[in-house]
Amino acid sequence: MNILNFGTESADGDVRDPNRISTVDPEQLAYFSAVNGITEQQARELIRKHGDNLAVLVKEARKLRELE
Repeated sequence: MNILNFGTESADGDVRDPNRISTVDPEQLAYFSAVNGITEQQARELIRKHGDNLAVLVKEARKLRELE
């Protein structure tokens, strides 16, 4: 999965927005966390604080890594 290609069609046929991250999809959350070098809990907190926009979340994850 490409970091810019989170929009996938699920088994029930709904198409997800490729510019959004879902906290409901554990695989998507795990992948985002791994690619961005943060924990899944940190990813959930970023989504809660900043929303689900992929570009914003990548930017915020980068800031988190710089603090460590």
